[in-house]
Amino acid sequence: MTKILACVDASAYAASVCDLAAWASKRLNLPVEMLHVVQRKDAVAQRHDLSGAIGLGAKTDLLEELTRLEEADARLQVERGRILLATMGERLQAGGAKAVAPLHRHGGIVETIIEREADARVVVIGKRGASHEFASDHIGSKIERVVRASAKPVLIAPHAVEEPESVVLAYDGSKASDRALERVASSPLFAALPVHVVTVGPDDERHRKLLETARDALVGDRAVELTITQGKAEEAIAAVVERAPRSLLVMGAYGHSPLRTLIVGSTTTALIRTLHVPVLLVR
Repeated sequence: MTKILACVDASAYAASVCDLAAWASKRLNLPVEMLHVVQRKDAVAQRHDLSGAIGLGAKTDLLEELTRLEEADARLQVERGRILLATMGERLQAGGAKAVAPLHRHGGIVETIIEREADARVVVIGKRGASHEFASDHIGSKIERVVRASAKPVLIAPHAVEEPESVVLAYDGSKASDRALERVASSPLFAALPVHVVTVGPDDERHRKLLETARDALVGDRAVELTITQGKAEEAIAAVVERAPRSLLVMGAYGHSPLRTLIVGSTTTALIRTLHVPVLLVR
């Protein structure tokens, strides 16, 4: 069954993930699978075990104690996950999600997300994970890995979010931005929302034709605004986003000049890091 895959953890971004997933669920009329992944831990490595340098009896006692601690930690993680899923499930339902299926898994976070996204229409994930609370101006390293590995559109949630009322589409005519344009034009997720199409470069015939292509694709009952702007791609796009009320930025994960640096790890990372709006990345 097609679904929205919402990835939650104990970070401050879990609530925003649920709010965006509920919004997507209502507009796409799809259920939500709420995924929480607990990474497997090596208790011996985590506790800097030095048992190899002490006597056999002490080593045996230490390993037994580490085993007990690991088992206790595993039970604690399960209980924490159960509470998190229950709390976030209530938030999803309150937000109007069509149906919610919680899923608690142990394993690698990125690998599990890629496995569960097979029948997902969109993956919703927080800008940073639970282990990055101290770095408020960074995005989580696992977020970058998910976007690189995922074959599905990835919707990245900021710290706080309101239901989007407009769309900013970064468009450069690349294959990825063409797919982003097609999604904005055809998906019920964006139906009737006003769209501001921005391309970065000189105001010449090529860039005007790009905007005309985008305008022609965005037919229907919606307002369309077109902008050609110059400067660094991340700064130019950010300026347009900041002028658009309650907007959602849609962009290809890969692009060509002058947006050719819009790849995860460079301009895309800068935009996700500095903007306080949801960002949908399309491969």
